[in-house]
Amino acid sequence: IPEVPYYAAPPISNMIAGMLPFGSVCIELFFIMSALWLHQLYYIMGFLLAVVAILGATCAQVSCVMCYLQLCVEDHRWWWKSFFNCASAGLYLFLYSIWFLASKLELVGILPVMVYLTYMSMISLAFSLFCGTVGYLSCFWFTRRIYGAVKVD
Repeated sequence: IPEVPYYAAPPISNMIAGMLPFGSVCIELFFIMSALWLHQLYYIMGFLLAVVAILGATCAQVSCVMCYLQLCVEDHRWWWKSFFNCASAGLYLFLYSIWFLASKLELVGILPVMVYLTYMSMISLAFSLFCGTVGYLSCFWFTRRIYGAVKVD
């Protein structure tokens, strides 16, 4: 396997690829977190369904593009990379939750902060698993389609 450029190495490529799925939901995230933690009403469930569909499409497209770029440099180990490319959006979600804690919430004491961080770490992990699974399954479908079209004579 040839050496990949520094920007295509897993830590950097994961962080770059994770920005796009997070960016597709970051505005809606403010309203969801305000409803969860600031006792506001969230009543736009139809729009939330559209945002989740956009998130899934973004994860699928990012994963296929990153997998294609990886296969172009003759790196055939795409399984975990396709998962972590999209799952790294959960790290951005957790960093956003820390920003939300510092700027919007007025929690007093260590126990409410620990409860908040525990819940947000579980939500970030679930978000990572969703995005990573969509990324892996779309990359699996993509590689099956491109290698299924190759004629071997």
